Amino acid sequence: MNTVKKYTTLILVGIIIVLAAVLTGVLVFLRNQPVQERGFQPLTEIAPMEPDSAKWGVNFPNQYTTFLKTKTNNIDTTYGGSSQFSWLERDPRQVILFAGYPFSKDYNDDRGHANALEDVRATKRLNLNDEDPKHTPATCYSCKSSDNPRLWAEMGMAAYDKMSFNEMTPNINNPIGCANCHEAGTMRLIVTNPALEEALKAQGKDWTTFTRQEMRTVVCANCHVEYYFKGDGKYLTFPWSNGTDINSIIKYYEDLGFKDWEYPGTGTPMLKAQHPEYEFFTAGSTHYNAGVSCSDCHMPYVREGAAKYSTHDVHSPLLNPQQACGQCHSDTEYVVRRVNAIQEQVATTKIATENAIIDAINAIKLAAENPNVDQELLNQARKLHREAQFMWDFVSAENSTGFHNPEYALKILAESTNLARQAQMLAAQSVNDMALLETGIYDKMDPKPTPAP
Repeated sequence: MNTVKKYTTLILVGIIIVLAAVLTGVLVFLRNQPVQERGFQPLTEIAPMEPDSAKWGVNFPNQYTTFLKTKTNNIDTTYGGSSQFSWLERDPRQVILFAGYPFSKDYNDDRGHANALEDVRATKRLNLNDEDPKHTPATCYSCKSSDNPRLWAEMGMAAYDKMSFNEMTPNINNPIGCANCHEAGTMRLIVTNPALEEALKAQGKDWTTFTRQEMRTVVCANCHVEYYFKGDGKYLTFPWSNGTDINSIIKYYEDLGFKDWEYPGTGTPMLKAQHPEYEFFTAGSTHYNAGVSCSDCHMPYVREGAAKYSTHDVHSPLLNPQQACGQCHSDTEYVVRRVNAIQEQVATTKIATENAIIDAINAIKLAAENPNVDQELLNQARKLHREAQFMWDFVSAENSTGFHNPEYALKILAESTNLARQAQMLAAQSVNDMALLETGIYDKMDPKPTPAP
């Protein structure tokens, strides 16, 4: 009798396991079917690379409605936000650090995605004189418009980038939108920027093999990366062939002999970092290693009635910590305090680094004016100045005040400060004047930039 019960129990357990496996298989199969095959009936057909996001919004009203909020969301956090405040006013040291370069004239914090086109056309950094060899190229539109995927497909990126900003303007009518990240019809996340695809291929990576969760970070790399304009054609290029860490990028530029401008008075060939959020976040950060994507925090899933969708009101998670951080962290008040502590430490360290770089600049300037300067030592000082400022800028231009990767940020700033002080010492040695080690004029200033009111 006990034997019968034993076999009956085993048979029942076996049946349950088989049914569970079948059910799991069915669910996985259904989950992986294209949207249309799962019963989604679009109200309107979206043309491939359609630049008008309002047309996509007919089928996806929740996503589109929240995207429109990026137009008017101008709330600041302590060290950032989207009000378009001036970094040159908040941190006057940057006027000195970018002397001789357009960023010393106009450097405003970015507003929301829906403002991208308006803001790029309004910046004082533009040089719209097409007769000037240094005129602004069309490449500067690359991350500003949903018209780009179609234009790149039709004319190729090389032809696009060779045009001037003025020449391209009539073709650009829509700000950043759905077509920058999604494939019409399937709505899958895709790489649309040819420069990103080329950079990934150079690393032996095929984005079409990435998971959806991976793509929820990779699509941000269409724009939120370090880049430069290659050659006379101003071809948009990501300096990733050696790797995406700071030292590999510096080596890339060194091997190329590239410079963005020459610092006035020092003769230093300078580099300007852009906004390397992707490189920063993916450099072994805690959240990246845990499988968290950019979208998980900046575009968290929200509920409206029975609908659950990813909000497209892209902004700082500090503005909605319960939604953004509460998916993983139960104590969001602690999380916000922790973020504030990290950002304060990075911001304070960043300003100390700026002071060191400015001291190096002053010392190199004075040494360069001396007719008896040791040119070899002075050139070494210039090289260290170049590297120190790019390292600082890599952290400063990255839009998280270090939080995307705190340990990485502090390590880079420490090395930047070290290189700047070495540059200052070499400048002094180049003219045998150790008094140049006391050229600092900013050491008594407020140790961190003025926070948002």
